[in-house]
Amino acid sequence: MRNRLPQLRADKALSQASLASALGVSRQTIVSIERGHFSPSLPLAFRIAALFDCTIEDIFTPDPD
Repeated sequence: MRNRLPQLRADKALSQASLASALGVSRQTIVSIERGHFSPSLPLAFRIAALFDCTIEDIFTPDPD
């Protein structure tokens, strides 16, 4: 799954650690999501979207097949 998390995080001047803290996850979870190695659970995806005041679809898109 592709995502715009690094761009959104940079736009708000958030470090990976501060984003992780705000979401209640580890920094490694944020790193894994940003690299596309981990897809967040639906509840976590909703928390991410709420934090950035956008929809899940604005952040995450499926990989082209």
